[in-house]
Amino acid sequence: MVDIIDSFLLPVIVQHARSGEVLMLGYMNKEALTATRTSGFVTFYSRSRQRLWQKGETSGHTLRVVEILQDCDGDALLILAEPAGPTCHTGRPSCFFRDLSESEVKGPLPPVAILTRLADRIHARRDTDPATSYTARLLHSGIDRIGKKIGEEAAELIIAAKNGNPAEIAYELADLIYHSLVLLEQQGVPTEAVWAELTRRYQAS
Repeated sequence: MVDIIDSFLLPVIVQHARSGEVLMLGYMNKEALTATRTSGFVTFYSRSRQRLWQKGETSGHTLRVVEILQDCDGDALLILAEPAGPTCHTGRPSCFFRDLSESEVKGPLPPVAILTRLADRIHARRDTDPATSYTARLLHSGIDRIGKKIGEEAAELIIAAKNGNPAEIAYELADLIYHSLVLLEQQGVPTEAVWAELTRRYQAS
């Protein structure tokens, strides 16, 4: 296990536990790591303020710890966390949103993280007025309506494949994935259950 001496600062990468997005980099001393493990929320040592600070202590955008991992040399930590709101002080989900030319990166990194973002947005639409949100209307319409849409989208995906049109295939598959995520939300099944099942099958193979 990593052993931090009192005067040593350990670099800590925080990663979204569900989407895999890298959220931020911070530093911990021994006291900060102890506070993190005790409270269950990521707590750093601020080099500028020379004190401990729990992420989100003023904004409310905390990072709830799911798991703490150490690297092979025991001199860096990776914390898998569940963010409450945006992590970056700019209001963005991640602090890593610019490339070296200062251009803003569009979409999450890794790109597959869009599935988690989409699932979270669908969840948020549950309490939205159905008159103003297609997703809310689907969620309130029940399983029969959602199931019908999934059947329609699956048929359209097959037709796109038979047409041999890659752009059309991607478009229709996106529709099918979206409506499948709506089904998961309506049934109260977290996307993580699907990832776990895929992982089980992968390991079994």
